[in-house]
Amino acid sequence: QVQLVESGGGLVQAGGSLRLSCVASGRTLSGYHMGWFRQAPGKERDFVAAITRSGSSTYYADSVKGRFTISRDNAKNTLSLQMNSLRPLDTAVYYCAASHSGYNYYTLSVTAGYDSWGQGTQVTVSS
Repeated sequence: QVQLVESGGGLVQAGGSLRLSCVASGRTLSGYHMGWFRQAPGKERDFVAAITRSGSSTYYADSVKGRFTISRDNAKNTLSLQMNSLRPLDTAVYYCAASHSGYNYYTLSVTAGYDSWGQGTQVTVSS
């Protein structure tokens, strides 16, 4: 099973940017589709973005389209999430996740489509 560690979270003002990273170990990242999810206090864990194994396809939640960009570097076993034009509603713990069996938007936009999860990194956007 792949182990995932996120980093890059922090406190930023509305309109600012952050770049999250997720480093994989134990298995090569190229064997997995990858996703980012987020969870605000008292709420469910929601889909943010996903990317297929080769990086040829990406999927986004409507709330982040045009502001967030997911990318991967399989040679470095790293997944990234560039977040621009941040809003207070983006405040949450952000998790990266690895999927061995998902294959399209419908399977990669739900938590059940993923096999491994990181511990999360806090993103706080102040108004």
